[in-house]
Amino acid sequence: MRKYVFVLNAIELLNQLLDGKRVEGVLYMDQNTGKLTFKAYNRQPRVREKDQLVKKLPWGWVKESLERIKVFGSFPKDMGTAGVMGLLEEHNRDAKNALIERELDIIEFC
Repeated sequence: MRKYVFVLNAIELLNQLLDGKRVEGVLYMDQNTGKLTFKAYNRQPRVREKDQLVKKLPWGWVKESLERIKVFGSFPKDMGTAGVMGLLEEHNRDAKNALIERELDIIEFC
């Protein structure tokens, strides 16, 4: 048994298929015509700004995104718990100083 599928925007769909891309969409029975219809989703690529590096720290970094300040730290296990706790405090202090320096640079720039 053959079924015919009515394709919306057939030329655009064919171009995407010829480019080797997959086409996501919905297959449904059209209420007005009663025909089996395929409608491709209009997927848009997500465009996101990269985070700005505020300062590179010895065990990580401080970055700034549009909405957040991000601090990352990674410490070696062989330093022991007490050593890592000391490095963590130092890392946190360095991150705070980096944010203060960033604010001072912004004020001097204005």
